[in-house]
This record gives sequence, C-alpha cells and structure tokens, in this order.
Amino acid sequence: MARSGPTGVIFLGRIWPIYTEVCMKNLVSLALLLSISLLPAPAPATNPETNQKAILITGATTGIGRVTAEHLASQGYFVYAGARKDTDMEALNNIDNIMAVRLDVTKQDQVDAAVKLIEDQGRGLWGLVNNAGVAVLSPQTVAKELDLEFMFDVNVFGVFRVTQAFVPMIIESKGRIVNISSVSGVLSAPVAGIYSGTKHALEAMTDSLAMELRDLGVHVAAVNPGEFASAMFAKDCKRTLDETEADWGHLEDTRQWFIDRCMKRMEPGFESEAADPIVVALAIEQALFEDKPRGRYLVASQGGAGETIAWGIREVLALNIGHEQSYTRDEIVQLIDLFWPYMSGEKSWNSQDDEWETHDSWIERRLPEKD
Repeated sequence: MARSGPTGVIFLGRIWPIYTEVCMKNLVSLALLLSISLLPAPAPATNPETNQKAILITGATTGIGRVTAEHLASQGYFVYAGARKDTDMEALNNIDNIMAVRLDVTKQDQVDAAVKLIEDQGRGLWGLVNNAGVAVLSPQTVAKELDLEFMFDVNVFGVFRVTQAFVPMIIESKGRIVNISSVSGVLSAPVAGIYSGTKHALEAMTDSLAMELRDLGVHVAAVNPGEFASAMFAKDCKRTLDETEADWGHLEDTRQWFIDRCMKRMEPGFESEAADPIVVALAIEQALFEDKPRGRYLVASQGGAGETIAWGIREVLALNIGHEQSYTRDEIVQLIDLFWPYMSGEKSWNSQDDEWETHDSWIERRLPEKD
C-alpha cells in the first residue's frame, strides 16, 4: 500500500473540524504539494567531451540565473546565458562553457535572434530554464496598471515567447523545460497579489505544457524557490524608495516597514539572511538531468515549506467544503495515498491516458451508476 505521508494526515486531522467554509483548488495539487521534497544531487552528466548538453537560461546576469549558469558550466554543461547589457555579456563570456546571448524576453526580435544564434552554433539545445522575472510590490487598490503590465510581460508573456520559440529544438533533443516559479505560485500575501498572479499563471502554464509535450518525450517542471538572495527584490527596494509620493492608504504601515527593511539592506556591511541561491541551482540541475524528474521542486526553509504546503492544503479544503459534491476526510487521504508514489517518483505514468485513468479511478467511485 502506498504511504500516505504522516505530515499530511496529521495536518488534515487537526484542521478538518475548523474549516467549514474552505476547500480545494485542485485535488491533485494536494498530493503534489505533500510530496514535494529535495532529493540528493543528480549523478554526474554525460562526459562533456563526448556529448556536451547545452542549456539556455534567461535572466542569467544576477541571482538565481547567474549562480545556475556558473554552476552548470562548472559541471561541464554548455550554457547560453541570457543578458541585456553589454557589460553583463562581457562578464559572462569570460566564464568557461558560457556564451552570452542578448535576450530581453519582452522583445520578440531578440528572442528570434537568439534562436538563430543557438541554431547556428550546432550544439542543439537540451534544456530551457525560464528564469527571467521581475517583482513590484504594491496593494492592488493603488497599484499602477503599468506595473501590472510590466510584470506580466516579463513573468508570463516572456516565458510564452521564449518557450514557443525554442520548443522545436527541445522536442528534437527530447529535453527538458524548467520554469522558475515561486512559493508565490501557491500562496499569496498582502501587497504581493499582482506578482503572485504572474506566478499562479506560470504554474498553470507549466502543468498544461507538461501534458502537451509528455508524449513527445519532453519533460516540463517548475522550481518553486522561497526567499533567496536575488537582485529582483533589490530592484523593487530601489523602486519603493524612489517613489516618495506613494501612499498605500490603510496599508501605509506595511510600506513603511518595507522601506525600513530596504534601507537596512543598503547599509554598509549588511549581511542578508536570505539563503544562497546555489540551493536553487542544484534543484534546477536535478530538474534538467535526473533520470526520474518530478513536476515540482520546492526549495525553501522548513518554515517556508510548511507555510507553502499548509496554504495549498487550505485551498484544497476551501474548494471541498460546503456543497453536495464534498469529499470526506478519509476520501481525501485516500487520494493522497493514490497519488503519493507518482508525485514522489516511486512510480510513473506511461502516457497521458495512463495518468487520466489513475485520476478517473478515484473520481468515478463517486459518480452515479449508469444503466
């Protein structure tokens, strides 16, 4: 019998009597979130002297993108590193196994030029890491529409543009696509709603693309980092400090807290408590190269992981409670038992039809019998 996961069962037991008005974003997401964990680093890649796999990373000049590019290059992979500025491209080109590619994901002409450049190199393309992302924090009641358009253009449309342009090369190599999502793709918080909206969209796109490309031999996954040292939020700090006339209304205390935090981070000698992004780079490496890749890679502290998983379960319960189609607590736990081995990598589906049959085996037990 598949294991149900003690954490999930205990958590459900504690909160089931409390939630009378909450449940279920997607029953499968419950099993998915409960099964997310970090596995050991993957085995060494194919000898780069005989078969060097090539990876494209967007937004590779700072933070997670830069660390991932340097790490993969050090392991013998060839990295095409997306950058926008000449100085960044020069720095990247000075690293062994890295070639800088001018790539602003909001500009279709640069995306098209990047495709031609990489095709002309003749290495093919094993992996695409959609890492480029931006964040602007603001209450939705006072947020600027331009900020919303800016975030969606990079975080959602940018992923769409780059993926659509490079997917023929990925299909040819039967390779991997890794989308850098966030814990904000599962949960949300005050003043982060628009940013979380872009990551929720990316989660849905990842799931759909994974199903669309599975039978073509391409695996698609999302990596969900928590808080890590990144230039993305440093830029939002600067933007917040520059907007001296901003007013967050009844959330103004939150803005002042954020300003104080930003100013503290800018002090000489400040040491960030955010984790080193190398941990995320290792998870990206797993998603790109391990033999049995998963659909999600959560990379967070124990507290961050707990908050993310708890929020996911809470949404599952929110969809399930209060209607005639509600499932019992025991039925939800049975669903965890059913999907756990697939989500944890102990078992795998042979095809899309096989996966749907597993879904239906649980769902159809509650459907009315047909004559």
